[in-house]
Amino acid sequence: MAYGRFGLDYSFSFGLCAAMKYLYNIHTIWIALILLTLSTYAMGKLGYSGLAIVIVLLLTAAIKGVLIIRDFMELKGVSLIWRVLMYGWLWSVILAIAITYTITT
Repeated sequence: MAYGRFGLDYSFSFGLCAAMKYLYNIHTIWIALILLTLSTYAMGKLGYSGLAIVIVLLLTAAIKGVLIIRDFMELKGVSLIWRVLMYGWLWSVILAIAITYTITT
């Protein structure tokens, strides 16, 4: 434990196999972000609507946000307060959109 830092302020290894660690790189994440973006575009272009689609879109936005925060902003190994701020902001925006949608429909 470093001086002035929290004890749980490091990345956990959940025992991913070597193949998963090999595939988990910035290029794979970028491709996943592109595919998620294309899937949300296709849902909009096909005219899907309703609560189930909104939930899928919000979950897709949450997954994309987590990938961007963790990997592209490189907040994987920073102090706990920065991660709490960034993930808290992401989830509060998603929750606000979900609440607003359910109230207005």
